[in-house]
Amino acid sequence: MEELINEIMHEKIGDIKINADLSKYTTYKVGGIARVLVYPKNVDKLISLMKIINSHDVKYFILGNGSNVLFSDSVYDGIIIKLDYFDNIEFSGNTVKVGAGYSLIRLSLECAKRGLAGLEFASGIPGTLGGAIFMNAGAYNSNMKEVVKEVEVLTDDLKVKTLTNEQMNFDYRESFLQHNKGYICLGATLEFDSGERSVLEEIIKDRKLQRKRTQPLEYPTAGSVFRNPDNLYSGKLIEDLNLKGYQVGGAKISPKHANFIINEGGAKASDIKEIIDYVKEKAKDKYNLNLRVEQRLINWDENNEKEKE
Repeated sequence: MEELINEIMHEKIGDIKINADLSKYTTYKVGGIARVLVYPKNVDKLISLMKIINSHDVKYFILGNGSNVLFSDSVYDGIIIKLDYFDNIEFSGNTVKVGAGYSLIRLSLECAKRGLAGLEFASGIPGTLGGAIFMNAGAYNSNMKEVVKEVEVLTDDLKVKTLTNEQMNFDYRESFLQHNKGYICLGATLEFDSGERSVLEEIIKDRKLQRKRTQPLEYPTAGSVFRNPDNLYSGKLIEDLNLKGYQVGGAKISPKHANFIINEGGAKASDIKEIIDYVKEKAKDKYNLNLRVEQRLINWDENNEKEKE
């Protein structure tokens, strides 16, 4: 690992942190130590970094705002890549070209200010554009598929390529990127309808108030834990299992919304994972349902492959 770190520094890839505490980079505020965390300055530096990673055959993970992931408490013996420098944005009529590292909440607000309608659903999703595209993030019966025109990616053979909306194979919390793990989202061109700024901002304001009423925003959390089964709501299923308030260590199923796990203070990643496994077990026993975890579980025993966002 020292040789790899020296190569990254020699190539002046960008900012680098050694033995980074992942609890500072995730919204759950849990996670172990990452041996190396790197902020590539641009696409060319990212390509150089990937060449170094591939030559050393180490695992890596592209981390956005850490809002949909659960790292284990163990050391992540690989490279965490953050694309914070990929934050370019360019408005042109009803289209927006934006980098993968741009804040989704900020983007939603910027679009509303310009009378661009279609991204109001994302005003409460605390992720980056890249992460949102990877997950086809959504809320209020809308999702990224509806606004993405095309996506710029780095392919597994380190070529920059543009994929159309159709080529992205968007589905419920699914995209092409999840099934082609050598690809990295660099940015996207989004296309919107025209709207009234005052109307769009009022929608965003109302939904912010609704989230405060219904979601445990006062605690560290990572959003919805489980995907909704067909025609059902995971939160309702978990509530019907009488699991609201179920607690392990410093982690608890939110009494406000059963599909959220909160860190009440001092929680370990293992506490959260234990709750997730317990809910899955109970749902299987009572409903014969295999609840699918929406959040990405990183650096656990069952996740030994090279991971990418």
